[in-house]
Amino acid sequence: MILAKFRSHPGNCARRFWRSLISVSLSLLALPGSPALAASGNDPAAIFDQGNNLYEQSKFAEAAAAYEKLIELGHVSSAVYFNLGNALFKAGQIGRAIAHYRIAEQLAPRDPDVRANLQFARNTVGGPGARPSRWRGWIQHLTLNEWTLLATSAFWLWLVFLTFGRWRKTWKQTLRGYTATTGVLAGILFVCLAVAAYDRLLTQSAVVIAHEAVVRYGPVDESQSFYTARDGTELTVLDRKGDWLQVADRASRTGWVRQDQVLMLPGARLSPSTSG
Repeated sequence: MILAKFRSHPGNCARRFWRSLISVSLSLLALPGSPALAASGNDPAAIFDQGNNLYEQSKFAEAAAAYEKLIELGHVSSAVYFNLGNALFKAGQIGRAIAHYRIAEQLAPRDPDVRANLQFARNTVGGPGARPSRWRGWIQHLTLNEWTLLATSAFWLWLVFLTFGRWRKTWKQTLRGYTATTGVLAGILFVCLAVAAYDRLLTQSAVVIAHEAVVRYGPVDESQSFYTARDGTELTVLDRKGDWLQVADRASRTGWVRQDQVLMLPGARLSPSTSG
């Protein structure tokens, strides 16, 4: 069922792109590159259309180049990252596809197509780190802005009940249950907001984009090999030292990998380590 859904997405992608044209304004900039892309001229709609046409012609690398250029120009949306992920997946770049699906998921966390394609790509990788932990998957069902809105709304509702209870003594007993419930709810939601903020803003993730990335015990080429991470393996970045990243996979195996073998996702930015 997931495979069939994955194959139906090229048609959905075109519709998604045209809907996104209504909500975003693209400046008229030339797109240098291959002749196929150059034919789009300065028309952003033509660039979208050209990328979709290239995808339909099975020219996946060229289609990915068009979508990547739009992102470089600042024209980002879940639809752009979703189409880019599809093109990269078809081009055999599983790790890069997963990275862009994850960005699309951050922008549209409840989009069923994005989640289905991300899971499909993860299933092709398998092994530790292929899926997020259960709590992280639950937290990621809402954007950071949505968690903020829910938490602040519950807090203000609690303040309203508390104020009415103090303003009218006769209402205090009636509103006691509502006040307590909204207070507890606000507390839970603020905890969720804190976890979501930590996950989105303070946690740096990376995806392996090399065919096989050797994770070593230390940040030097001469260090002993710990394990090998396949293309598409998702890692948590803990530290940086020169051209090396200290990473941990879902099995909590911690080691060092060369930075050019992974693609960093938007999130916390680590300063180069001066230790050792």
